[in-house]
Amino acid sequence: MECRSNKELKKFVREAKKCAKYGKVADYIPALGKANPNDLSIAIRYPDGKCVSAGDIDRKITLQSISKVISLALVLMDRGTDEVFRKVGMEPTGDPFNSIAKLETMAPAKPLNPMINAGALVVTHMIEGSNVEARLQRLLSFIRKLANNPEITMNSQVANSEFESAQLNRALCYFLKQHKVIDEDVEQLIDLYTKQCAIEMNCLELARVGMIFAMNGIDPDSGEQIIPEQLARICKTFMVTCGMYNASGEFAIKIGIPAKSGVSGGIMGAVPQKFGIGIFGPALDEKGNSIAGIKLLELLSETYQLTMF
Repeated sequence: MECRSNKELKKFVREAKKCAKYGKVADYIPALGKANPNDLSIAIRYPDGKCVSAGDIDRKITLQSISKVISLALVLMDRGTDEVFRKVGMEPTGDPFNSIAKLETMAPAKPLNPMINAGALVVTHMIEGSNVEARLQRLLSFIRKLANNPEITMNSQVANSEFESAQLNRALCYFLKQHKVIDEDVEQLIDLYTKQCAIEMNCLELARVGMIFAMNGIDPDSGEQIIPEQLARICKTFMVTCGMYNASGEFAIKIGIPAKSGVSGGIMGAVPQKFGIGIFGPALDEKGNSIAGIKLLELLSETYQLTMF
């Protein structure tokens, strides 16, 4: 079964929105703290071009940690799995996404996976280019192709706000540099990473990116294999095991689809061989996931048996 009705989707949004009052926007990044916690929107994009949606789907949202999946796909394409996974691991963690604890106890001190901040910083470090601007443009070009929108850019206000408040990420970078996992200037890497996280798009575009992952890297509109099938599979596996921070296990049991969240309240879902999902609900639970967005996915998964397990 599939949800092909805007009316039905609006009903689910109304139901899920009741949970928003139990969440909190990510005000530790000042620019994100301005979001309306009661907002909730969703778009579902099918490979035949059909799209169903509900809420303010044209509202732009910054990708934040959703960008980790996309940068991982790009770096795997550029550098290959052997080089990437020499520097970052493949294991889930029960620790918060910005924790430094496991780095201190692991030998060698490489991050457990690319979805926690330490691992994502290592992946961003590997984006090719001669300077921050060239590397950002390389990532933007890839994202524009996935979303089929050449106008996608980053939100400078959010990027500046994150850069000024990124002390924990700086600490992670200095630790990684001390252990020779990265070898570039820390401020340069933080500049690129905060700009990466501040790339913005709407729910429709986010759903389209999710659809390409769902279709094993193929763009159904053009037939082009944008991401090699094996690499798309690796990215989806990380979405299942690590994509919802340290709530990934519970999410897999209750909802059971590859998904990646961000602290802006975005969630990108990729239902294998079926469709992509883009959600925006800025009120977050204690793990950093959209509280109404997760409820919305629970309702959809229960109704249409979306789980891959």
